[in-house]
Parts: sequence; C-alpha cells; structure tokens
Amino acid sequence: MTEFGSNASGEGKLWLVGTGPGDPAHMTARAEQAICASEVIIGYGNYLEHISHLTSGKRLMTFPMGKERERAIEAVRLSIEGQQVALVSGGDAGIYGMASHVFEFLAEEGADALSEFELEAVPGVTAATAAAALIGSPLSQDFAVVSLSDRFVPWAQIERRLDAVLGADMVLVIYEPSSRHRPGHIEKARDVILRHRAPATPVAVVREASRPDQSVIFTTAAEMLEVSFDMRTTVIVGNSTTSVAAGFMITPRSYLAAE
Repeated sequence: MTEFGSNASGEGKLWLVGTGPGDPAHMTARAEQAICASEVIIGYGNYLEHISHLTSGKRLMTFPMGKERERAIEAVRLSIEGQQVALVSGGDAGIYGMASHVFEFLAEEGADALSEFELEAVPGVTAATAAAALIGSPLSQDFAVVSLSDRFVPWAQIERRLDAVLGADMVLVIYEPSSRHRPGHIEKARDVILRHRAPATPVAVVREASRPDQSVIFTTAAEMLEVSFDMRTTVIVGNSTTSVAAGFMITPRSYLAAE
C-alpha cells in the first residue's frame, strides 16, 4: 500500500476528464468546467496542448507515454492532500484512458482511500463517434472497438477479439492501427477481416477526426492496405449490410443477414 502521509484535508477533488477528439468545440461543457475549476492539470503533453486555452495560471504536470500508473498515483496523492486536480485523457477517460489506472490503484489501496477526496468522471466524445460523424451512419447497429496496440494486451488475444467481432458480423472500429513499433499489425488485422468479410466491404479510414488536418478516405477490405495508417487513425469496417452511397457510409438500422 502506498503511503500518502496524514495531512489530507478532505477537501480535495479529482476529475477524470475526457477532453474529446481534439477540437475544443467537441469538448463537453462539464469537461471545460472541471478543467477551469482545477488547480493542477495532469496529462500526456499532447493532451495538455489541446486544452491550452483553459490552463493559464494552473500548474501543469506532464508524464511521458508508459508512465500512466505514475500519473494516476500522483493525481490521487494531490487530491488527498486537498488540491483540485484534473487528470485528462483524449476522447473519454474511461475508454482506453486514465480512468482504469486510477480505479485499479484505488482498489489496491482499499475503500478508505476514496473517502479522503471527491472523485468525478467526466465523459468525453471518443474517436469512434467523432470519426463516424464525418462519414455518415456506420455505427447504427451493434459495433465493437478493438485497439491493435499490444502494449497492454497480447497480440494473440487481440486477434481472437477481431475474429469474434467479425465472425458475429458486427461493425468493427479499429484504434491505433499502426505505429513505428507495430507497423505490421494492420496487415494481420486485414487478414482476419478478409476471413469474415467480402472483399468489397466498405472501410473508412479517418485520421485526426475533428482536428484541422483531418482526412477521410473510403476504401474496401480488399484495398485498405493501400492507405497510410498511424496512431491517430481510426478505421471503421462495415458489416454485411453496410454500404457507401452519396458519399456516406451507411449501416442500416434494421439488420437483414446477407444471403
């Protein structure tokens, strides 16, 4: 158990803030309120850059990638000491974000830790919905989000999840399809996709959704590897009923299985 000392004031608060996909216009009003009310804002440097218009005069604490647990512990420690703290994540803090690190740490510490400060999770717009809004109505039926990052989940498990989602004919949203550390994962994912989808299945590749340099490319399952991918790319793979019409990717609300 981590020792925090005995100087807790009981007046501290920790907000777990999802700041949305990047454009300030897509940040919720509650997220903005939480950031403005905070004395200390903790996050990955890129996240803090996107909210710089709200952080003047506040103490900013940046942590590199790979230091998520340390980030969570520091946020809890400062809150127990009586400070108003915002721990920020892009998108939604509870979806591939910092919320899990905080709650897992508090579970380790025991119930008494949470009694020493107030905790509020503030939801945010995530990449799946930000990307979908740019391309039509691809998520009108059941869908699943799978990250291709194997930092926390082994690739064998990721492949099993892809197989299950695609085998159930659900729309698939892919996060973190490629990076310099895992350039081949999107190729492996495409192989799984073609085991379950027709080559002509619509695929949308959205990069930097809602940001100034956003881009949208429509392609197919057979040709998707002709497009460039990176960590800021979201890929949406349609189900058997999805089509592209009038420049929009459409998954009809009613489901009729393909013959």
